Amino acid sequence: MASDNRSKLHDRVIKVAEEALAENGYVAPVDVLTGVRWLPPSMLRAWRQGRVPCLEQVMNVKPSRILEALEMLRAWANQRGLQPSVAVYVARTPERPHLRFGKSGNADLEKDYCTHFISPALSEKKRAALIEKASHPPELVVVSPLKHDWKCHRCGKTGDLLMMEEGGPACLSCVGLDDLEYLPRGDANLTRKAKAKSTRHAVVVRFSRARKRYERQGLLVEAQALKEAQEDG
Repeated sequence: MASDNRSKLHDRVIKVAEEALAENGYVAPVDVLTGVRWLPPSMLRAWRQGRVPCLEQVMNVKPSRILEALEMLRAWANQRGLQPSVAVYVARTPERPHLRFGKSGNADLEKDYCTHFISPALSEKKRAALIEKASHPPELVVVSPLKHDWKCHRCGKTGDLLMMEEGGPACLSCVGLDDLEYLPRGDANLTRKAKAKSTRHAVVVRFSRARKRYERQGLLVEAQALKEAQEDG
């Protein structure tokens, strides 16, 4: 890369990293890649849902340039005395497979992508909480579609709820969530108790045409967990 272009990229990477550190107390490579606009947020969501094979595939930039940005981030983090911590990235699917970042699958590169840099100014308790949060599996998301003419890409059936996969929409039976009970939003105390008692749960969302975004509608939880939460009062 020409020195002028490298300098511009360095400035962009550092600016995004500083902003993320100030806001969150840590910096993750995906924060930087999103901040420099190489990684569209919609593609990041699709990757987290396991709908794309690897993150590099949905970024319109050469892998060599991504490597440069990661090196710049790492050098800046070292200069700032930030503490590296390797997070675990798993897909937002019931099987929880590990997500892949690079096309090559190189183990060292995957580790670079997974390494977060945490501010030493945070207390030990807050650092531990950030590390746990980063490695905590994301909540499963189930969609309540506006139209019901969709078909499961696995079995060809339809239904009131679906989960998006790489191959397309899938019914709850095929993803193994059809035994869960629907708890609509409205009773925050009941929702909190049922979620805590359920070993599996999924957030139900529906797209709002007025607000142009997906909004939470309720929760899918295990029937026994819901029963116990209702009995607790």
